[in-house]
Amino acid sequence: MNAPGFAVPGDSPKRGARGGPLAGIRVIEIGHMLMGPYCGMLLADLGAEVIKIEPSDGDIGRSISPHAIGPHNAYFASLNRNKQSVVLDLASECGKQALATMVRDAHALVTNLRPSAIRKLGLTYDRLREHNERIVCVALTGFGLDSPNAELPAYDYVIQALTGIMHLTGDPDGPPTKAGFSTVDNSTGIMGAVGLLAKIVEGRGGQVDIAMFDVMVSQLNYVAGAVLNGGEQPARHALSSHPYIVPAQLFRTRDDWLMLFITHDNFWRIFAERVGHPEWITQAGFATMAERRAHRATVIDALSAMFAGETTQHWLDRLASSGVVVSRLASIGEALESAQAQARGLVVEIESETGPLKMVGNPIHIDGVRTCYSPPPLLGEHTAAWCGEVST
Repeated sequence: MNAPGFAVPGDSPKRGARGGPLAGIRVIEIGHMLMGPYCGMLLADLGAEVIKIEPSDGDIGRSISPHAIGPHNAYFASLNRNKQSVVLDLASECGKQALATMVRDAHALVTNLRPSAIRKLGLTYDRLREHNERIVCVALTGFGLDSPNAELPAYDYVIQALTGIMHLTGDPDGPPTKAGFSTVDNSTGIMGAVGLLAKIVEGRGGQVDIAMFDVMVSQLNYVAGAVLNGGEQPARHALSSHPYIVPAQLFRTRDDWLMLFITHDNFWRIFAERVGHPEWITQAGFATMAERRAHRATVIDALSAMFAGETTQHWLDRLASSGVVVSRLASIGEALESAQAQARGLVVEIESETGPLKMVGNPIHIDGVRTCYSPPPLLGEHTAAWCGEVST
């Protein structure tokens, strides 16, 4: 694929052209840990040539996980497959010259350093346009390149705390709770890829400024709408229940948990018949979505008592093929080993010099395109190929 107005760079000096819808797109990644590397990996999985610039001691992600396959740290591997690694000291004149040379034939640069570091190292469009007017520069930061909080340190935990996500998460009687995975970093990385591709499709270079804070506020959508338009103060609800839809939450069964989500009254009628309580179809406080919301405690108490009397599998069998949204509660291991994950190719093995690396595969399925996987690069593996004998 050729982006409008962009010449396709030559083949990579180490790996050659890769297939996929983004084949021919060259991206320089100057990132660390999760947000920037995830953005770069999504693009690499789709065929872009992603060159990861690292300091001499490498991305800190190379040492985070206690798990490794040979030289490949499991944390780093999960975020950096299909890339090349070039070691450069971007504060040195040699490093700046090497980067400038690479920028000339690149379509985009992605970084998740702090704004002050981004500017100091000259990683903005205003600085890099002298080498390539068509380059797209994507800055993934905590609070944006220019804002009152721009230079404050920002991690996933902090943004969850500052945007109200922790305030919404957890049981009412418990403490505020973070999501169990890096939802902020992942979401911002995805937005970075979207912004980058939007500019490439446009065919013009420029600066893309994406803040973790902004991304997560935008994802509050209908919750924020209730605050802005109704003056509502969102609160935590027990057992992960929905603020408006009843029943939509976890229920304890005799042996485990059950997730139930009934979105409209037709499904409620089917549900009531299947579980042996047809009286709930017309009973006051139960019959309509509005009534169930107004009488949440009464409805939930009745359902909780019922579900507790039988096993999870019993209820799944009762509701099978009904169209009612219901599921068991799975662990991450169970999800990864499930027939669904297998059918969708979500767990892949990548051969490396010390054995297979297992990781979650690319979630984007495109007709006629097969995602190819190569192992994450060793530190500086491609420095000589890209920079010759230049001192880093």
